[in-house]
Amino acid sequence: MTDTVTTDPIAARALGLLDALGVPAPEPGELGARTPITGAVLFPVRTDSPADAESAIERAAHAFRGWRTVPAPVRAAVVRRLGELLVTHREELGGLVTLEAGKIPAEAVGEVQEMVDVCEFAVGLSRQLYGRTMPSERPGHRLLETWHPLGVVGVISAFNFPVAVWAWNTAIALVCGDTVVWKPSELTPLTALACHTLLRRAARDVGADPEVHQLVLGGAENGAVLVDDPRVALLSATGSVPMGRAVAPRVAARFGRCLLELGGNNAAVVTPSADLELAVRGIVFAAAGTAGQRCTTLRRLIVHRSIADELVGRLAGAYGQLRVGDPTDPGVLVGPLIHERGYRAMTAALERAVADGGEIVSGGTRVDGFGPDAYYVRPALVRMPAQTAIVREETFAPILYVLTYDELDTAIELHNAVPQGLSSAIFTGEQREAERFLAADGSDCGIANVNIGTSGAEIGGAFGGEKQTGGGRESGSDSWKAYMRRATNTVNYSTELPLAQGIRFE
Repeated sequence: MTDTVTTDPIAARALGLLDALGVPAPEPGELGARTPITGAVLFPVRTDSPADAESAIERAAHAFRGWRTVPAPVRAAVVRRLGELLVTHREELGGLVTLEAGKIPAEAVGEVQEMVDVCEFAVGLSRQLYGRTMPSERPGHRLLETWHPLGVVGVISAFNFPVAVWAWNTAIALVCGDTVVWKPSELTPLTALACHTLLRRAARDVGADPEVHQLVLGGAENGAVLVDDPRVALLSATGSVPMGRAVAPRVAARFGRCLLELGGNNAAVVTPSADLELAVRGIVFAAAGTAGQRCTTLRRLIVHRSIADELVGRLAGAYGQLRVGDPTDPGVLVGPLIHERGYRAMTAALERAVADGGEIVSGGTRVDGFGPDAYYVRPALVRMPAQTAIVREETFAPILYVLTYDELDTAIELHNAVPQGLSSAIFTGEQREAERFLAADGSDCGIANVNIGTSGAEIGGAFGGEKQTGGGRESGSDSWKAYMRRATNTVNYSTELPLAQGIRFE
């Protein structure tokens, strides 16, 4: 693949994986492909300029003119082939996710499997882009709606799910007849190059136009091009709440569409009737998995006062058994934070929590031995006397704040009293408590679970949240409608011309 010579074993591993995936040698440039495992820059990668981003949009817009006329089941052939390639290269792409995002292999390969799953979903969807036929009030008339491709879809994705979120958007957009311009996180350029290569290979394998997908590497300046260009009909952006605040008004100003997946400050309520063994397993994975760097990570635990001490004791015991370290080592369950900023944010949040009267029960310390530029931490378990300002904020790190309650209504009020509204859960053995949590005046999140954690969503359901989470929905259910435009049609098959509402104009 490349003549690059390196003595860094992780860099050599990354180059080998790229070679196995058929990725052309990355052109050297200003963007450093970095691994959080050691904090080292593996090798330089060329970044695109804003002019390159504009050219990519132009190519996607040109490709759209032909792609939109291809029948949806035929468009699905590209996605079907992409799914086949992902199955073939599941381990290689998963290995690249581990090296570049720091996920343990089980989570990394699981993310690739999520891509396979959404490809299968999208292929089936290609024959189910249904419109409706409605009764007309006028004789000899038929009223119906049809769905048409929208245009160029811009995708801005984050480092923590460097490949799955792209697949959610791209698989659905392609079967809907859209073309895609992808600006991945500048922290994960190698996985982006791999996905782009596989998608274009899939297009060529089935005789489709590979220009339906464009990749733009670089930072915020290239994201701004996607935000402001009127040729981008839909911008799907995953990231922080401040990013969403900046993006949404600019897209709205040009009357474009936004699909936002922003912050999550997710909570689980644990009632006295809960199976605590089940709850502990669900809580620990949701709070500590991916080193707390999921938008669906469990960050607040609202426990009935009568069982709080017992549950916290069990959690502290489980936290003490979590092995933190190099994610490529067998037995490691918690890998590194992505960079120093994440570590600084975590330590600052813990300092504020303690100042507010919180008690760190377990974790919160840095794990040394991996180099000065690698940031490994022990997941923190913190008991809080109240839901203070820091608890209402999302810190993208493994901190779980524990609060107590006496009445379920109080627990739900605590749960909803944050600006974010992505994922939520209740652990209970009583149906009434579960139904209360799922009711209209229960959890105000886009995802509400019973006896399962806040993370690990399946692709069949729409993924997304309310309030500052942005209101977007991706992946399953009828999320495809965000990628298409609706037309209402009236067909007059009579020889008369009656007007609606009984209006006469003669």
